[in-house]
Amino acid sequence: MFILGLTALSGMAQSDSLRCGSQLISVGDRMGEVQQKCGQPISQDIIGYKETVNHFRQVDQVQVQEWVYGPNNGMYQYLRFEGGRLVGIDSKRGR
Repeated sequence: MFILGLTALSGMAQSDSLRCGSQLISVGDRMGEVQQKCGQPISQDIIGYKETVNHFRQVDQVQVQEWVYGPNNGMYQYLRFEGGRLVGIDSKRGR
């Protein structure tokens, strides 16, 4: 309940899936799948790199990108990709 209140206060809502027209995208989808279903985002930014450890215990660096879609009924969708995979979907009113 407390976490839900913090999310409401921040003005952002987080989700594991998003509807693009009649298509549905979900966390885990590849960038190409998202672009095919949702079209070109209004903004695409590389926001940095993240270190990950693979199953061989080797450290890899993956690119982190943020794509923005909208507005749709006054809401913008912020999609975060790490290593080409969708890892987060946030919605925010206004920009």
